[in-house]
Amino acid sequence: MISHRHPILSAVLMVAVTAGAAWVSTPAQAQEAPAAQVAKAGWYSKLVNAEFVKQQAAVVPQIAGVMLIDSRPTVRKYDVGHIQTAVNIPDSMFDKLAPTLLPADKSTLLVFYCNGLECMLSHNSAFKAEKLGYTNVRVYAEGFPDWLKNGNLHAVSVAHLKKLMDEKAPITVIDARPKARKYDLGHIPGAINLPDSQFDKLAPELLPADKATALFFYCDGLACKLSNDSATKAIKLGYTNVKVIPEGYPAWAKAYGAGPTAADAAPTVKAAPVMEAGKESGTITVASFERIFKEAPDSVYLIDAREPQEFAAGTFKGAINMPINSLEQNIDKLPTDKPIIFFCGAGGRSGEAHDMVKLYKPELKTVFLDAEIKWAKDGSYTIKGK
Repeated sequence: MISHRHPILSAVLMVAVTAGAAWVSTPAQAQEAPAAQVAKAGWYSKLVNAEFVKQQAAVVPQIAGVMLIDSRPTVRKYDVGHIQTAVNIPDSMFDKLAPTLLPADKSTLLVFYCNGLECMLSHNSAFKAEKLGYTNVRVYAEGFPDWLKNGNLHAVSVAHLKKLMDEKAPITVIDARPKARKYDLGHIPGAINLPDSQFDKLAPELLPADKATALFFYCDGLACKLSNDSATKAIKLGYTNVKVIPEGYPAWAKAYGAGPTAADAAPTVKAAPVMEAGKESGTITVASFERIFKEAPDSVYLIDAREPQEFAAGTFKGAINMPINSLEQNIDKLPTDKPIIFFCGAGGRSGEAHDMVKLYKPELKTVFLDAEIKWAKDGSYTIKGK
């Protein structure tokens, strides 16, 4: 009845329904999706807007039959910021890269973008793609600046992340994958594990208190949306510098090798026993020495100040031989990264070695064992403090 009395309204409704159907249809059917801009001179005429890109080209996991292409230079632009799922084919390298990077199916929906309304790179590339026979080409003329303006996620490449890490930039890298099945089997060096499934529970504990901290989320590549979901949650918590690494750990491992695993984690190091000073200045007590020698021998250097033939007849396991009469000319060879314990057979030469080092290299930490020591052929010893 309405169609008889209001033919114009009926026609308008029919157009609106048809347009709405086109918007939610497949990429190939959604060719006429609206753009915010009317094509200008020199522009490619078929344009799309940010919402179209979000719904059709920047979907994770990716929609089959669609490719989003960033036409900007790699290092200066794409690496530091791009739309997730975008493949980088700089317009200046289009002829070289297109044959290998563009899909074989010429009906694939190709959406090009670059750096805003004054940037012609995406339009130039779109014309080139059309000349190659691609039949479903579009340009997002407003490009990456508009993408961010609309509140969408900011993606960076693994190359950019590696550069920041090499520069020791103050960033927090977050692996959004499950711990046991993914993170523990290999992750980007230095990344903390905050599984997206446990984000609400663990984020207050694991994320930095400073909401301006640069956060970089990643997961398992372009088919994985965990990092996007976690990044969105972080933004809702008030973090203002949030980025995602869409290619994630697979791309990192391919470019820079596999990262650390749970098995690579450094074992807990037991603190070395404290050195207890003896009665005489510069000495260590026998009891303290024996605890260190038994529990943490690698925490110190043991230097035998006796002659080589005495050293050969028996000494402490792991000890270095540096006879007292050769110490002065070899003093620069003394190790500097751990304390040194000098010893001999009775305490005289070890005390002299300690005094000499304190005279010439006082910055070294040295003590000596003032004790009578005898070694057996089987390596055992007896020691008697003075």
